Amino acid sequence: MGDVLISDRPPSPASRLSHTSEKHPRVTLQELNVLRRHRELCDVVINVKGRKIFAHRVILSACSPYFRAMFTGELEESRQTEVTICDIDENAMELLIDFCYTSHIVVEESNVQPLLPAACLLQLAEIQDICCEFLKRQLDPENCLGIRAFADTHSCRELLRIADKFTQHNFQEVMESEEFLLLPVGQLVDIICSDELNVRSEEQVFNAVMAWLKYNVADRRQHLAQVLQHVRMPLLSPKFLVGTVGSDLLVRSDEACRDLVDEAKNYLLLPQERPLMQGPRTRPRKPTRRGEVLFAVGGWCSGDAIASVERFDPETADWKMVAPMSKRRCGVGVAVLNDLLYAVGGHDGQSYLNSIERYDPQTNQWSCDVAPTTSCRTSVGVAVLDGFLYAVGGQDGVQCLNHVERYDPKENKWSKVAPMTTRRLGVAVAVLGGYLYAIGGSDGQCPLNTVERYDPRQNKWCAVSPMSTRRKHLGCAVFNNFIYAVGGRDDCMELSSAERYNPHTNSWSPIVAMTSRRSGVGLAVVNGQLYAVGGFDGTAYLKTIEVYDPETNQWRLCGCMNYRRLGGGVGVMRAPQTENYMWIRKDSVV
Repeated sequence: MGDVLISDRPPSPASRLSHTSEKHPRVTLQELNVLRRHRELCDVVINVKGRKIFAHRVILSACSPYFRAMFTGELEESRQTEVTICDIDENAMELLIDFCYTSHIVVEESNVQPLLPAACLLQLAEIQDICCEFLKRQLDPENCLGIRAFADTHSCRELLRIADKFTQHNFQEVMESEEFLLLPVGQLVDIICSDELNVRSEEQVFNAVMAWLKYNVADRRQHLAQVLQHVRMPLLSPKFLVGTVGSDLLVRSDEACRDLVDEAKNYLLLPQERPLMQGPRTRPRKPTRRGEVLFAVGGWCSGDAIASVERFDPETADWKMVAPMSKRRCGVGVAVLNDLLYAVGGHDGQSYLNSIERYDPQTNQWSCDVAPTTSCRTSVGVAVLDGFLYAVGGQDGVQCLNHVERYDPKENKWSKVAPMTTRRLGVAVAVLGGYLYAIGGSDGQCPLNTVERYDPRQNKWCAVSPMSTRRKHLGCAVFNNFIYAVGGRDDCMELSSAERYNPHTNSWSPIVAMTSRRSGVGLAVVNGQLYAVGGFDGTAYLKTIEVYDPETNQWRLCGCMNYRRLGGGVGVMRAPQTENYMWIRKDSVV
């Protein structure tokens, strides 16, 4: 009678209670650290330069691949109760073992230099990344070369890339620093051979090289020709070439240097022969333009429309949160007019919108005092032409639209212009050569590859050559006088393919595909570089961005937004003079 009877019936939901504790891992880690501090159940002592750090092998092995290999393999250390580790800073080792037990660490100027190599040795990738992020924020013209060398030594590729770009962009200040004068010859050559060196003229490069040489003439004179071959002498003015370079005693005393001067003179004196004399030294430098930032606005994330907005600065490769819109908006159209960012229409998760918000980067505030569009629109294309903001196509919840209207900021008023010949939702728009292009989209039944062009002088649309691929919810932008169309979705799947339109030949040609499939992708040109932002790859919403290099015809991943975004808008603005940005905790982003 005392037995508990188990029913044959299937268990009801009320008969089970599943529980996963959120505090258990935290409390367990805290108690393990207490045991360590009291030296209880410790089974290994790490000896670094005489400092003895008590620990538990299982904790160290779980956190560090270095310790796991040491303690679980056949190494002699696996049987030792005290292990001596050389060539590492004792304070850094203690900080890293503390991190293994507490998940907390403070990186600062006084500890980052020993901490990064220690993290590299222990293969603590998270700490390596934090150290690199800290150093990235410390970059200035006085220390960027030292940070670059430090990154190179410890194989921190992303930090090396950022330090390289910073050095190139700020070369006119960097060349005045003591670090520059102390550069090894190989690093000097790496810097001055870059096409992206930001100089007013090639004369600055020559002067920088000669200042470096004369800092230690006795040891460096032998490297003069090796270095000067990367100064683009054919681009110097004749007066400077003859009066300064050609008359320099060090240059005149070296045969290889004299040959470089003669080559430059021939280039300047024989313009008709220049097509036959092209080479690395005749190629003008093309420093990346500075001073622009990219905004990612709204979109769809985790099953709902979002209002969040973030800003990308290519100089630092950082995404920072800024003030959110007052409404959630997916399928929002975004464009910049008169240094203000406009967010047009969209869908808030429940309703189709005709409202508009306007963002001022100087105050970090959105205002809603913009007149609404005459139609509700989501998946709308938005662009600026001749001082007017155009809203093109989209859908209003009832039908796919061919309506086009434009906004006059002086009058705060929308007015209709000629409709497109085709209804288009998920359409991409671009402005080139005084025309407004409507590219792809869907007519409500199937994706389109057709393209039409609006002439504001005639208030008329006409067809131009179609794309090779049907695309809806694509991204497009004007880059180097071509219209680039990337990603989107065709009849069956999300696309990674891309193509570009030449208005002079009225033809489309393919370019290399992006690294990811992206529907609902944003495309924008920032500081002379083409970025693809977010989207949906058929499985997941994306927070990644990638940048296109037209010279190599390749895309490269270059970081992540804070939020995953499908159908968000993108806009490019000049960097604001103030930094009134809102910060959010990292654990609150998706």
